[in-house]
Amino acid sequence: MKNEDAEFDPVADLHERQRRIRQEMGGADRVAKMKKDGVPTIRDHIEGLLDQGTFRELGTHSRSMRLEDRSSTPGDGKVGGEGEVNGKSVAIAGDDITVKKGSSSIVGSRRLHRLYERAIERGMPYIYVGETGGGRIPDLIGAEGISDIAPSPELARRRRQIPMATVIVGQSFGGSSFQSAFSDFVVQVRGSVLAVTSPRVFEVATGEIIGFEELGGVDVHSRITGQIDIGVDSFTESYDAVRRWLSYLPQNAWTPAPRSSNRANLDPDQSLADMVPSKRTRGYDMRRFAAALLDPESFMELQPGYARNLTAGLGRLDGFSVGVIGNNPMFNAGVLDPEACRKAIRLMCLCDAYNLPVIFLMDVPGFMVGKSVEHNRILSLAIRFVEALGNMSTPTLTVTLRKGFGLAFPAMNGSGLGSSGLYSWPGAEIGFMDPEVGVNVAYANRLEGLSEDEANSERQRLVSEIGLATSPYEAAGTLRIDEVIDPADTRRILVEDLRQLAGRRIPPPESRPLSYWPTV
Repeated sequence: MKNEDAEFDPVADLHERQRRIRQEMGGADRVAKMKKDGVPTIRDHIEGLLDQGTFRELGTHSRSMRLEDRSSTPGDGKVGGEGEVNGKSVAIAGDDITVKKGSSSIVGSRRLHRLYERAIERGMPYIYVGETGGGRIPDLIGAEGISDIAPSPELARRRRQIPMATVIVGQSFGGSSFQSAFSDFVVQVRGSVLAVTSPRVFEVATGEIIGFEELGGVDVHSRITGQIDIGVDSFTESYDAVRRWLSYLPQNAWTPAPRSSNRANLDPDQSLADMVPSKRTRGYDMRRFAAALLDPESFMELQPGYARNLTAGLGRLDGFSVGVIGNNPMFNAGVLDPEACRKAIRLMCLCDAYNLPVIFLMDVPGFMVGKSVEHNRILSLAIRFVEALGNMSTPTLTVTLRKGFGLAFPAMNGSGLGSSGLYSWPGAEIGFMDPEVGVNVAYANRLEGLSEDEANSERQRLVSEIGLATSPYEAAGTLRIDEVIDPADTRRILVEDLRQLAGRRIPPPESRPLSYWPTV
């Protein structure tokens, strides 16, 4: 359009405004210092996450509602828009620490809400880059302000319609921490902090003095709280983790997950059997077994440092995206405890929401017992685990590799909980408890009064008697499992099931109960 006023060009003015906001951000000097120190700005993070040149910013001209801050708060502490990851559309947003430390305020929160609203409408994954200093004062000091930035009810009602990931790249308190807790996938970069409240607030409010790392560093959340899925050492690793995680998932709950071009080798594979010791008390690493079973280089372990007695992650088998949940005898004999239940349920919710089949690899001696696990709500979490299984809408497949004892057998998707395929290796044991433990508990009185040799002989006889009862053929004989299989055929049987299940009728998102479950 021709502009008759030669002294003012609105298009040139637009471009100059955009340039100033996007390059100078909260101050050219601050941006220059970050560049000098090797600290990425939020726009650097966004460019690193997205396919090159695909970012389209939205809300560029937003600013604080406070008159005195309008000229100094470009974006009002938040930056976001839309772009592509691996050629697929995503929404992305994050905190701009050059503007009042990326603190949460009214207009910035509205900007995030608008981006999320568009993501839901378009069925696009939503990525958040978290590094906020908390809520902005005085903006939020009153009733109106706090009402504008409370945890989003829209996120609370997401029902996992779209995948949501958060990357914690700096000190994260308040808003971005809440965002991570709503998310399906959380990556934290070493050196960053994830917490509800900063140590400074702790000290003022309670007198407690605590360091940033001790409060909410990578080691805390990867090993103790389980509030992150992966901890990484660099920003580049965090971008790669999000991109890889998204590659297993569909764009949204209405579309199918992508299938890679890889097709599995269905020839018998004796190496799988060789990885599992026949002696039930010997440990082995379920992570290695899962990686060998799945398509090469496709296993992405989640929460690797948390509840290590349970292995969980995403992978591909014959190109199909799948979830994997397996007991890991390398750690605490692979028992189920409260943390393992939480870890399993988190992955089950993700897979149910996005219709990814889940493969259970069972080798479990039972649930952990003792005062500490009882006080840590093992009863509630064990039943919640079983309840989640009973409500899964996505297909599940189970292979008992070596043992499945007690309530842990059904909890690991044993018989009666709707597995689409329930298999056992021929040497596996299935029963109420380990036969040797059963002898000690149930038959101790029968050993009293016997000589040492007589007691040992009777003990072996009882162990053998119970051992016969725990044979998988007993369960197969009454159709409590579908088939006892040659371990070398495990991959082929699972692949054949996945190919058959690919043609099933898929329930609509509203009929996938675990998509409604709270994030755990």
